[in-house]
Formats: sequence, structure tokens, C-alpha cells
Amino acid sequence: MNQENLILQLKAGNELAFRHLVESSQDMVYNTVLGIIQDEQEAEDVSQEVFIQVYRSIRDFRGEAKLSTWLYRIAITKALDWQRKKKLRRGIHTLAAWVGLGDSSNEPVHFHHPGIQLEHKEKAAAVFKAIQSLPENQRICFLLLKTEGLSYEEVAEILQVSIKAVESLMHRARENLRRKLAKIRH
Repeated sequence: MNQENLILQLKAGNELAFRHLVESSQDMVYNTVLGIIQDEQEAEDVSQEVFIQVYRSIRDFRGEAKLSTWLYRIAITKALDWQRKKKLRRGIHTLAAWVGLGDSSNEPVHFHHPGIQLEHKEKAAAVFKAIQSLPENQRICFLLLKTEGLSYEEVAEILQVSIKAVESLMHRARENLRRKLAKIRH
């Protein structure tokens, strides 16, 4: 099914077309969300929210970008919203614990990507932690280019910036990662 036909079928509410979209893009959505959230269970939940959002808003899709670009935007937005809400919840729990109203055990989640071999998990955890500490725009750019394998042009379209801006974000992300990882090694 070509993209135009798929979009028409989706807008018409065709359940088989939606199932096709989910099956063909669920890995891409999940990997994008996982790269940002770094928690497998939560990434599954957020990925489901992405497809719910797609189902609810497909009629608003204007076709100015590729369907995959639109999916990436929704996935990134949902993942970042989840992170913001989690930070807010963590802050509320910390405040509640500080005033004696809650549990103070806010243990950090240890992230392990399923594609990483066991012997490299410790190094990978440090790398993922460094990636998480990047400014949001650098982190998203880095993840789309390096983990999703998208081109600079595709990332520019998804982020709605110029290719030069993507190059600049990537350069700054690499420099920040080098500095952060050099501190860990020493």
C-alpha cells in the first residue's frame, strides 16, 4: 500500500490500514521513545499513547510532510511530555518527603537497552546517562541521527529546522558527550 492510499484509508477509519501502520512503524516509534525515556516498560506505554494520538488526529494530517516524519514528531513530543511529567512528579515526591508527607525513596531507574551485550552494559549505561544529560534539542538530534539512522535532511524536517541547524546541534552534542565521557574515564 503506497503512502497516499494508506493516508486516505487511515482518514476513512479503515481498521486494517491502521493495523498496517502500527505493524510497520511500531519498532521505529518504540525505539525513538526508548531512546528518550530509557525505560522499557514506560516506552511501551508511551508508544501506545503515540498510536492512540495518531488514531485520534489522523484526519488533521495535512500531508505536508511524510507520514513517518509526522509519527516521529508525535513520538518525540509524547516522550518529552512524559519526561517533563516525570520530573514534576519526582519533584513533588521529593518535596512531600522533605516535609514528612511521603516516601523519600526515589531510586533512579537503571536503563539497559535490549540491543546491548551484557559485557558492555556498564559502559552503555554511562553513555546513555551522558546522552540523557544533553540539552533536549541536542539529545533528540543525536538520537534521531545515531540510533534511528535518519539523514540530516530527515532530522531537519522532523525538528522543523535547517540542515545547518542539525549539523550545529550534532556538533555540539558530540562535543558535550566527549566532555562528559572524558570525566567518567578519569
